Amino acid sequence: MYKLIAFDAYGTLFDVYSISQLAESIYPAKGKQLTELWRERQIEYTRLVTISDPNPAGSRYYLSFWEITARALRYSCKRLGLLLSQAQEVQLMGQYAKLAAFTESTEVLKGLRAAGIRSAILSNGSKEMLATAVESNHLAPYLDQIISVADIRLFKTAPQTYGLLLDHFPVARQEVLFVSSNAWDVVGAGWYGFDTFWVNRHALPFEEIGPPPTYEASGLIEILKKID
Repeated sequence: MYKLIAFDAYGTLFDVYSISQLAESIYPAKGKQLTELWRERQIEYTRLVTISDPNPAGSRYYLSFWEITARALRYSCKRLGLLLSQAQEVQLMGQYAKLAAFTESTEVLKGLRAAGIRSAILSNGSKEMLATAVESNHLAPYLDQIISVADIRLFKTAPQTYGLLLDHFPVARQEVLFVSSNAWDVVGAGWYGFDTFWVNRHALPFEEIGPPPTYEASGLIEILKKID
């Protein structure tokens, strides 16, 4: 049995596309496109920061995930020809800070707590962002740790980011199950040596590089069946 189940936050526990309704109200017929490009550029910026200076002491190009998220929003609006006022940026970023959790997130974390298995978040998100999202969705009582890569100033999939779990918990790699809806994150965690659980909500093919996920399901709830 796993001693620790670690979750990615954005896209896994929290729905990054739940912001599309607000985006659509500000930019009619463009909200979905903006939300998708925003997410794509956000991840691209984290990769640029880490790949361009993968120093174990931290990338000299590091920006907080909050700042990267804001800059990705600005770029995406420019790319789509959308005017972004300061008030609109504050509105959209404020909503991003409080992204809605998937309906199954609470049930799964409660189930793990009842089973006596430790759970944690390991995320690119800043500490403040993660704390806000966790508190607004009332998940704090069911998590043992909320771990941000900000401590090492590198983003996933740098191996040091996954190593943070071993720094915070007295467990071996084979005792960790890492859960993510992002296939690239599953690849990174698999390369590090963790068993992985891919939440494939959109029935996508897995990546053509890296180890396949140890488990795959269309939702988080299947985790409880795997540990039963």
